[in-house]
Amino acid sequence: MLNTRDSRAAGTEHGKPADAEQQKEAGREADFGELYVTYKKYAFSIAYRMLGTVADAEDVVQDCFADLQHRERSGIENIRAYIAKSITNRCLNLLQSASVRRETYVGEWLPEPVSELYDGPEAVAERKDTLTFAFLVLLEKLSPVERAVFVLREAYQYEYETIAGMIGKTESNCRQIFSRVKRTLQAAPAAEALTTAPEQARRGLLQRFTAAFTSHDVSGMLALLTEQPVLVADGGGQDVHTILRPMIGRKGVLALLTSHRVLSRMRSWEAAIEQVNGEPNLVYRYQGEVKGVLCLALNRSGEQIQSFYLIMGPEKLGHILPAPAD
Repeated sequence: MLNTRDSRAAGTEHGKPADAEQQKEAGREADFGELYVTYKKYAFSIAYRMLGTVADAEDVVQDCFADLQHRERSGIENIRAYIAKSITNRCLNLLQSASVRRETYVGEWLPEPVSELYDGPEAVAERKDTLTFAFLVLLEKLSPVERAVFVLREAYQYEYETIAGMIGKTESNCRQIFSRVKRTLQAAPAAEALTTAPEQARRGLLQRFTAAFTSHDVSGMLALLTEQPVLVADGGGQDVHTILRPMIGRKGVLALLTSHRVLSRMRSWEAAIEQVNGEPNLVYRYQGEVKGVLCLALNRSGEQIQSFYLIMGPEKLGHILPAPAD
């Protein structure tokens, strides 16, 4: 074995192979750094749609790039598809264990809302309506494999042949899975999540809702509800006392939203219309601290509210931006 001095001497005598190797490694690191900057946001956008939580999505992205950093990349023909496959399979594994954890969750489990989602040059092809909170809730009804097929096809327009290679299914099987999921979701009461209303109309409806909610206005609230609205609340398991079971139907939802006892604290919090999951929703703060987020799914006309998703668990509110400065 050569000592340090011998190694330096050998490097000088034989054309400085040590320096050449260092330059090669530096080049690899520079290439990887560019790869990371280019695709990190794209990778996160897939992981977040698959998992519904920011921390888990970030962990998956870090694992993916840590593996990629030490892998020989010269043989990878399509790096974008390779990253999508790596992220998807890591998410599939994580969803299997997540389903067990959620079985013991107290109350309803809802995805984690975000004020902004990572975006970048490799995310230009994704469908922005697949980021809405209501869409993420619909995905929770799917099995992990169904979720993967639907997200990759619906949000990123991957070909069935490519999806099949990513998840280890046949192209025909992926087509069948996507068609079945599409039919199932379109028949669901919350299918309006697959469409989005114009932003200005949505903001106007949110203003009307806030006014009716704050003043316990029964007739004003009634005009905003569809025939069969749904209200779901997530208090973070055991962190915040809230409504444990979904309320379904006009009578029950109306009673909750106009009650002088239920959700009374929310009326003392400051409500602001802000971009959450790519569209205007309501953020509630008390003395500057985010206390809750209310995401709405509207009917197809955009004139009434089909679903209310109230997130109050503190651990799920960490990625809502601070209140804008006056």
